[in-house]
Amino acid sequence: MPLPALAPRLDEDDHLAEADFRRISALIAGQTGIKLPPAKRLMVEGRLRRRLRALDLPGFAAYGDYLFHQGGIDDELIFLINAVTTNKTDFFREPEHFELLHRRLVPELLSGRKNHMPLLKIWSAASSTGAEPYTIAMVLADLAAQRRDFRFAVLATDISTDVLDAGRHAVYPAEQVAPVPAGMQQRYLMHARRAGVRPEIRIVPELRRLVRFDRLNLMDTSYPYDRDVDIIFLRNVLIYFEKRDQSAVISRLADHLRQGGYLILGHSESMIGTSITMRQVAPAVFQKT
Repeated sequence: MPLPALAPRLDEDDHLAEADFRRISALIAGQTGIKLPPAKRLMVEGRLRRRLRALDLPGFAAYGDYLFHQGGIDDELIFLINAVTTNKTDFFREPEHFELLHRRLVPELLSGRKNHMPLLKIWSAASSTGAEPYTIAMVLADLAAQRRDFRFAVLATDISTDVLDAGRHAVYPAEQVAPVPAGMQQRYLMHARRAGVRPEIRIVPELRRLVRFDRLNLMDTSYPYDRDVDIIFLRNVLIYFEKRDQSAVISRLADHLRQGGYLILGHSESMIGTSITMRQVAPAVFQKT
């Protein structure tokens, strides 16, 4: 009995031509602001091999020809962005920010509100697969249950459609939620019961309803969102941008903060904050005054 035909394997010795890598790097930088220096070439190749298979292309030369000579850029751009963007994320990453959110930022924001049960608006501006916005939602849900004097909504945006789909689905490997405190795991996580399957969890629907995922390119000249946002998280993404783009993004986001609102950067981006005109209130945390 003949064996079934196997899909042809891509040649692992096949590499992206230097000229095509430069073109892709320029395209990504122009579209997203993200830098792809020469040291990222092997990483880009590794991530694009799946696209070669999806397009049934024999190698990188054919992919470069498809992009730059056959007019494939328009159709391929969203997949190219998904492939090369970095999506490192964790629950309760840089936990000091969430402690500050609970202990100081929310109480200070609420102290100036006169209306009954005000709505706090929080924006995770580089949400990746959802660990950050769901961490924010857990912290705020606990605080709202304790205080009973505010409501909240979380906006989660990213440029990658793949990670946004993952965030909406809200299913994660069980080991990824290890940093979530035990009490929060009991309140906000559901565990899969399928035997023999890698353990997974899912965020409870009550919390998922409070987080909205939307695609946004931070390089756009304007953002279609409210201008009375209370807190914006923009952590660990600006390090991939050129300095002029960092300043432009920060300026646009600041326009969406209410007076007294906060912008939170990643600790690795503390030096970027030296050019921000807002008042620094904690490491990598700035207030619009």
